[in-house]
Amino acid sequence: MTTMTEASVREFKMPDVGEGLTEAEILKWYVQPGDTVTDGQVVCEVETAKAAVELPIPYDGVVRELHFPEGTTVDVGTAIIAVDLAGGAAPAAEAPAQAQVQAPAETEPEEAKPQGRQPVLVGYGVAASSTKRRPRKGADVPRQEPSPSVQALQSELNGHGPAAAVTPPRPLAKPPVRKLAKDLGVDLTTVTPTGPDGIITREDVHAAVAPQAPAAEPVPQAAPVAAPAATPAPVASYDTARETRIPVKGVRKATAAAMVGSAFTAPHVTEFVTVDVTRTMKLVEELKEDKEFAGLRVNPLLLISKALLVAIKRNPDVNASWDEAAQEIVQKHYVNLGIAAATPRGLIVPNIKDAHAKTLPQLAEALGELVSTARDGKTTPAAMQGGTVTITNVGVFGVDTGTPILNPGESAILAVGAIKLQPWVHKGKVKPRQVTTLALSFDHRLVDGELGSKVLADVAAILEQPKRLITWA
Repeated sequence: MTTMTEASVREFKMPDVGEGLTEAEILKWYVQPGDTVTDGQVVCEVETAKAAVELPIPYDGVVRELHFPEGTTVDVGTAIIAVDLAGGAAPAAEAPAQAQVQAPAETEPEEAKPQGRQPVLVGYGVAASSTKRRPRKGADVPRQEPSPSVQALQSELNGHGPAAAVTPPRPLAKPPVRKLAKDLGVDLTTVTPTGPDGIITREDVHAAVAPQAPAAEPVPQAAPVAAPAATPAPVASYDTARETRIPVKGVRKATAAAMVGSAFTAPHVTEFVTVDVTRTMKLVEELKEDKEFAGLRVNPLLLISKALLVAIKRNPDVNASWDEAAQEIVQKHYVNLGIAAATPRGLIVPNIKDAHAKTLPQLAEALGELVSTARDGKTTPAAMQGGTVTITNVGVFGVDTGTPILNPGESAILAVGAIKLQPWVHKGKVKPRQVTTLALSFDHRLVDGELGSKVLADVAAILEQPKRLITWA
């Protein structure tokens, strides 16, 4: 990656979009070198472990360089694009000369230009204006003496100016590689990278360690130096015609980590019940004709969601989470209802905030917006945070039921199976009825079998007799 040294060039770094994540993949660039950009213009789309996010540039100028191609995973804090604020592509040698010739009165307005309206996005923004305005308070020239060091420090923190004079570029390496280097006592600045885009790999770190040992035993240590280069290749080989390897990243990587963490942290218990939902299906058809639901999507999921909300109201202790650090059970007096959604990017679980307080038409509207936003790939990270309980509708795939894994931080998840016409004993006679199977998984640390059974039984009872939505609510 090239480090820009011109005073007019700014390096925009990959920001933390507020999720506490360490990396993001560049999905698409909307600009190319030579393009003019304006303050607040979206320059690229990145995919974090939770969502796809568009990144705006915080200043005006001309794109000098894109440091990474599309499809590259970049650590937070790494410069991804260079923008020339002067609007030109002057050689690096000319900028310092111009800085010496220009008077302080001429340079001050140049630096003030990008300060006035920098948008606040995590990773850049407010700090620049608060730092650079100090030299302008006094009219005397000597007050501008400290500005180069201030600007250099600001560059190092927020990526707004030349930082090469203060510290050398930070070596590019993944967090696990950095940890390996720390454990082995290797200084990454001394390691020669062999990975793509100058990224230091595990092999590079091991190669840096190998030369330190020959002083003690030259003969035994000669073999390990050559072994890493020759041994891994045959092990990693595979038939490309018969196998396809897909890098684990983005939503799939986050989902895998979350499911493993949940499955081996919370003791899961799953209970099942089969229920006649014929009356619920009739109510769905009636609501479709109701003028209160005009333009809204009415389906069985709507009434199942409402049934779960009523069951939680009757059994509020199920709406809680386990705080391992504080050794406390956190009871939630609100319900953020998560809906598991299969999207082209993978499984995501956005949630409806304060679903407990919504009327049936409001809940129908919120469900419709949630589903359409998820299908379009526009679900925001905020929409997937703070859930308290989740519904996963595996019935849309023709599956009878399943044993769902809890969404991390939640205590219960309801799986809804396919609704099928089956023989059922109704009023003493075997008749064809619409039947489904429900499965409720819960965290046995805070939800006992009795409580979990009551919640599942209440949901089933409401779907069997939907009039209970009125009597129990």
